[in-house]
Amino acid sequence: MSLRDDIRTSLPSQLPQFLTNQRWFRGKAREIRSTEVVDIVPLESNQFEAFVLLVRVEYASGSDETYILPMTSVAHMASPPPNDISFLVARNSERNKEVILTDASQNETFLLWLLDAIEAQNIQPGISGQIRAEHTNIFQKLRSGSRDGPHPVLMKGEQSNTSINYGDRFILKLFRHLEEGINPDLEIGLFLTEKSHFRNVARVAGSLFYHSGDREPTTLGILQEFIPNQGDAWRFTMGGLSGFWEQVSAYSKGPPAESATEGSGLSYDQDTPSLAIAWIGPYLDAIGLLGRRTSELHLALASDLSDSAFAPEAYTPSLHGEFENSAREMTERNLALLRTKLHELPDEMRDYASGLLRRKKQILEQLQSTLDIRNGGMRIRIHGDYHLGQVLYTGSDFVVIDFEGEPMRSLSERRIKRSPLQDVASMLRSFHYAAFAQLLAPLAESARPKDFRALAPWANIWYKWVTARFLNTYLKNANSTAFLPPGRKEISAILKLYLLEKAIYELGYELNNRPAWVAIPLAGISGLLDQSV
Repeated sequence: MSLRDDIRTSLPSQLPQFLTNQRWFRGKAREIRSTEVVDIVPLESNQFEAFVLLVRVEYASGSDETYILPMTSVAHMASPPPNDISFLVARNSERNKEVILTDASQNETFLLWLLDAIEAQNIQPGISGQIRAEHTNIFQKLRSGSRDGPHPVLMKGEQSNTSINYGDRFILKLFRHLEEGINPDLEIGLFLTEKSHFRNVARVAGSLFYHSGDREPTTLGILQEFIPNQGDAWRFTMGGLSGFWEQVSAYSKGPPAESATEGSGLSYDQDTPSLAIAWIGPYLDAIGLLGRRTSELHLALASDLSDSAFAPEAYTPSLHGEFENSAREMTERNLALLRTKLHELPDEMRDYASGLLRRKKQILEQLQSTLDIRNGGMRIRIHGDYHLGQVLYTGSDFVVIDFEGEPMRSLSERRIKRSPLQDVASMLRSFHYAAFAQLLAPLAESARPKDFRALAPWANIWYKWVTARFLNTYLKNANSTAFLPPGRKEISAILKLYLLEKAIYELGYELNNRPAWVAIPLAGISGLLDQSV
């Protein structure tokens, strides 16, 4: 037997334990029925022995999943440490010894080889397919401009993928969970790099694909330019909010002034009161810039009428109906979950949640009412998972990243054209989370509930006027385009629908993952129900 045959027969029994200990593995909560190594691609190098494994995971219920495992052999290790589950062991019948494999993303030589492979546009054959590396026209410009050399560093904190930073030039993202077809992160990235005029994005320098027979190629990785930055927009926002809360603590007149809270509905047609400007400070101007960049992104994505994958399409009442049906099903499911978990919530949240459950009929009516709108604008390609964590702050501007879409949706779903107002609603919900995040941290540590209730009106002040600035600049820059609904009334109604749907989704997420944060979607849903269009 060859080593590849030994790997295929030796590894399946070890893979369930190995996979469930990887941060990027999505099936931790599912029962694994079996695993299979469906292809092995050996990598040619005289500096290491490495293989790219494609592994299929079959579950007791639900659809199978496929993952990529780049592995290197550990030549200096006679056997893995006892109880160490970070290694896989294959018995090599030809050499009559064990081959110990470990995650190649930890190997600097392997990571440098990947970058060289993209530069050389290598093709690496496997048992039933091949890996092809490609680069774009900007690759050589970025690599030759490197000041410090492409020293690879594995980036921490990535959940669903693996990312490597190469000096001051590149970021390589390896997609661990695989589906046939081009990943939206690569597809949209290439479009914005090569066809549009939007430059507030990390340009694509290369890609990795897996090809097998007549099947559609599978995206394995995307190489992008490195953008010097001061962190993401969430971190930048937390800094701005610290200044806001300092202003609030110095304000000795009790509750917020009426001049800062007046108005109803979405506030983008109202002038920001002077007190709100003083309290929120320079962050308002920065978030106005983010609104402008968001509109420019959507304008770029709708700019090519000749490309069927990006050309705008009509948004019809029937599509509204499909969205509403999906939102209705999610509402029924998440409100049932809320009722089930009601007794687990903190006392101060239980009454709040019970009140929302009594408004179920109103929620469903709100979702239905939007279907009366006949012109919802156009559908375009959008970001699909747009929030403050998906935007980098450079110190003077914003750069949009991660066009992969919601990771739990299928690849085909993530490529569907949608209203750009879904991106807008997603960002507004991110503002709402930011406004309350610093209040909930102490609440989770048993701070007095009255502190949260006393400060919530101030958080709403911040959210209201930050939202207004973002929307004002977004609509000012994009309102003359065909992809938005024709009037402010239609825009407000459809935007409210997407905000409500997003908050209902968040309710289910928080109930399952962070019960201490359930107050944010509860407040979001209640506020939208009370809000006039």
